[in-house]
Amino acid sequence: MISEPELVGEDGPGSSPDVVSGFDQEQGPAAGGRRRGHGALWGVAGALTASAVWAAAVFGYGIGGDGKPDARGYRVESDSCAGMELKELATALGAPAAEPATELDGIEHPALHRIRCTVDFTTAVLRAPDGDEGSGWSTGYQASLTAELHKETDPRPEFEAGTTLTEIDGTGVDRVERVPDLGDSAYLLIMDDNAMRLNVVDGGAVMTLALTVWMSYTEGVDGEEMPDVPERPETLAYRGHLISDMRDVMKALKTG
Repeated sequence: MISEPELVGEDGPGSSPDVVSGFDQEQGPAAGGRRRGHGALWGVAGALTASAVWAAAVFGYGIGGDGKPDARGYRVESDSCAGMELKELATALGAPAAEPATELDGIEHPALHRIRCTVDFTTAVLRAPDGDEGSGWSTGYQASLTAELHKETDPRPEFEAGTTLTEIDGTGVDRVERVPDLGDSAYLLIMDDNAMRLNVVDGGAVMTLALTVWMSYTEGVDGEEMPDVPERPETLAYRGHLISDMRDVMKALKTG
């Protein structure tokens, strides 16, 4: 069972948690006699206050007067993958092996635009026992971005519900951490296979930047015995890089 998300960020444990305020529904007007005129004025003031609070909620949380989510300037089109530079991850993992690849499950619909793209980083070859680079275990990293722009309905309720997932595509979710000061809401999901998924919602835009690690074995000549499987590399060391690159991706989706 996933517990309440923890608070994380690039600045470490010193980051301030969010503050959520609300109403005390049980607290009413003070008891005692009151002239009818005062009651009417109280009712008008209450209505005005409620309207102001509603307006603050509508415009502060990305829902326009027509009930549709605020695009916040985001543009999600078939060519948006070009803005996926991932400079921080490239510095840590090595230059990408190729330009970002656009996947074929994109959507361009009046209610929803979606793109998905992937970047493969330079593969690290683990030498075989005889020192031959042509055989043995190798490992590599892949980053994938999914960006959605919802134009008709607010994506936030479903986004928040996603933080309760205990499994994604057959892989267990180890824990969920809340990331402050990133969009309207952001969560980092740590997976059981050492993968990470950073989910962000900002108005009508929902973005997921994931980092996964893969391993493969290349058999040597003469059917030599396969060495023991090395320990799978950790991805948590690149958590700050993932968050920084997500900020850059969000900017690129607005300017692209």
